[in-house]
Amino acid sequence: MSRKASALIALCCAVAGVALSACDEATEAEPESPTSSSAAENRAAFTGTQKIKVGERSVNVSCAGNAVEGRPVVVLLHGGGDDLGKLGGLQNTLAAQGRVCSYDRLGAGASDQPDGPQSFESTGKILTGVLDQVADGKPVVLAGHSLGGLIAARYAPDHQDRVKGLVLMDATSPTQEADLRQRIPDSATGMAAELRAQTLAVFAGQGPEKLVVTDAEVRSAGDIPVEVIQHGKQYLTAVPEYGAGLEQAWSEGQRKWLALSGRSNLSVAANSEHYIYVDQPDLAVRAIQRVADEAKSK
Repeated sequence: MSRKASALIALCCAVAGVALSACDEATEAEPESPTSSSAAENRAAFTGTQKIKVGERSVNVSCAGNAVEGRPVVVLLHGGGDDLGKLGGLQNTLAAQGRVCSYDRLGAGASDQPDGPQSFESTGKILTGVLDQVADGKPVVLAGHSLGGLIAARYAPDHQDRVKGLVLMDATSPTQEADLRQRIPDSATGMAAELRAQTLAVFAGQGPEKLVVTDAEVRSAGDIPVEVIQHGKQYLTAVPEYGAGLEQAWSEGQRKWLALSGRSNLSVAANSEHYIYVDQPDLAVRAIQRVADEAKSK
């Protein structure tokens, strides 16, 4: 398959992407008593990469930087087919301003495999368990790429007491399945047909994360700062016959995310394809820092 075809499938949350290695070696955390207050403090202050227990599941987590009084903890969510290692450079840069963490979802990276199909509810429970241990009750800003952005945006409305800001980096559209079915008919052939079939299979829970991705209306996450960043290099036009329509649908999907908050802003990463935090890391850093600053001052 060509590089362009692989990128297109990765964009729509397929799982053929190759993740970069993590910046830190994963190590098992020393077991601690769940009733110990010092244990909770230690979990909320660790740096590096380690496994934590969320219920009966082992979740690989990486944290960097020190907590700053009054400033939210930033939590990065990787895209489909990636793991926390892909976010290592972004995390280390952001750590100069405060505490930043990332984690492998079940079925990704070094975390446990899911027992069966996952839903946004079950994936959200894992995220809650991670936040309980890495943020220690502090407010958080969620910054997600692609599928990670979709998960963050679905999670925030139900956790307004905790999520005080969002950054969505080319997040999967809230109506991605319908968009795809509309723009690429089932009569399509070649690259377009392959893209359609593989993406719909992943949405049906056939990827490593086994997450069933369903379309839904965008719900309000409260009056929080939200930065929506979409790619500017229109590489979806590489899909013969249907590329222009896919780009249009993607742009429309990004605008739908503005309904998350009255304080939402949409910008375009002019020199970036899907991996905005790789192609234009300074832009991603500024957006996340801006949202964290606004969340702090609110």
